[in-house]
Amino acid sequence: MAKQNWREIAAGAVVPVVVIALWQASAQLGWINPQVLPSPLAVVQKWVEYLLPLTPYDPAAGMSWLGWALSGELLTDTLSSMYRVVVGFAVGAGLALPFGLLMGSSPRMYAWLNPLMQVLRPIPPIAYIPLAILWFGLGNAPAVFLIALGAFFPVLMNTIAGVRQVDGIYIRAARNLGVSQRTMFVRVMLPAAVPYILSGVRIGIGTAFIVVIVSEMIAVNNGLGFRILEAREYFWSDKIIAGMISIGLLGLIIDVGMNKLNNHLLRWHRGLEN
Repeated sequence: MAKQNWREIAAGAVVPVVVIALWQASAQLGWINPQVLPSPLAVVQKWVEYLLPLTPYDPAAGMSWLGWALSGELLTDTLSSMYRVVVGFAVGAGLALPFGLLMGSSPRMYAWLNPLMQVLRPIPPIAYIPLAILWFGLGNAPAVFLIALGAFFPVLMNTIAGVRQVDGIYIRAARNLGVSQRTMFVRVMLPAAVPYILSGVRIGIGTAFIVVIVSEMIAVNNGLGFRILEAREYFWSDKIIAGMISIGLLGLIIDVGMNKLNNHLLRWHRGLEN
């Protein structure tokens, strides 16, 4: 299993390595303007500068060495962005899950709420930026509101689909056993809908991470999105790309973590299928 994992990692690294090598060669040969697209080595150098603290360590300042080591812009911005993602996703998913379960299990509630949801769902969270600033001002509140919107609908729609597509065999078997409606929902419908719900959670987290970058360019003065916008104003192309790579790596870590969590929680599901 370990050898197979390493083979998959090596296979996935081939294309990025080739692209980076061609990029570096083009930069060294002078085929591209370094102001427009700096070389990978320049981006890595800027990324390291972005990671390291801005000032040398001074014990007299009263800051611990660990606090100083973690005071770099990259770590500070990453923590700020992740805080907004976690809070916004918790709000959005926390509202979407009960609404989805209710709409999926009750045809009447679905008939009442589905038209409204279908009207609101296509509106991108970015379109709410003026209202978010008007309602909440600047700071974390509008960013959290936008992130919650971005996470809400993927979790909602997948939860509805999961509950409504429970295999009828399970429902008929439970009814033949004389279970109550509550037991039917908790012990039959909800577990059968878990794969759909987890898929919605995975999509919702990805959407939340996209929205946080956009919201940080508008409403806050820290975070990865804010730092990219700041670099654009000063035409620091290397820092822009360094920020973009940081976002990509963070997104990859989140996606891998969610995939492992899904595989762990759905072991029983794969066992039934196998």
